Amino acid sequence: MYELFKNLGEWLVSGEQWSGPDGIGHRLAEHLQYSLLATLVAAAIALPLGLLIGHTGRGAFLAINLASFGRALPTVGLVVLVFLASGLSMWPVYVALVALAVPAIVTNTYAGMNAVDPDVKDAARGQGMRWHQVLFQVELPLALPLIMTGLRLALIQVVATATIAAYVSFGGLGRYVFDGLAQRDLVQVLGGAVLVAVVAVALDLALSALQRALFRHRPA
Repeated sequence: MYELFKNLGEWLVSGEQWSGPDGIGHRLAEHLQYSLLATLVAAAIALPLGLLIGHTGRGAFLAINLASFGRALPTVGLVVLVFLASGLSMWPVYVALVALAVPAIVTNTYAGMNAVDPDVKDAARGQGMRWHQVLFQVELPLALPLIMTGLRLALIQVVATATIAAYVSFGGLGRYVFDGLAQRDLVQVLGGAVLVAVVAVALDLALSALQRALFRHRPA
């Protein structure tokens, strides 16, 4: 076991391992590209949907059950299905990652909107605010902490799952996992897994710090 971790440490800090198109730096950039793009697309889809459901109260059943759908989604199966329909491209990976991220964003956006005190909304309407003013000037600011939490959860899930890009012969940190398995190289497999975990934790800590900074003056 000591020898395994020693080899893993050497693999991670090796200058040769960080250079070139197959190096950690390049694979990390690919992984972040897949993850951030998929999360942005998911946010563009899920945020308006969650805001609409939360504001109108219609479709709450959909928002609540999307969380269960996200947990039950067979990501690899979805990749294979889209791969068979579209051929060799990044589309299967992006479709799967977006589908994975949407439920977390929708459900947290809905939860944040639903948590806004109805008296606050009634007071805003009583002051003559139109529906869009109530939505964007009252409900959305109050719901932002939970919305940010949903974005954090979605991004971390996507980062952890973006290794599937290597399943259809593309890049990212998953390349080390799949290539290591094919070559029976346990050090490479562990290296890829460690790198994905470190990236996920680092992004979570960064977003958590941003969230605290944004809302540090908000009363509890």
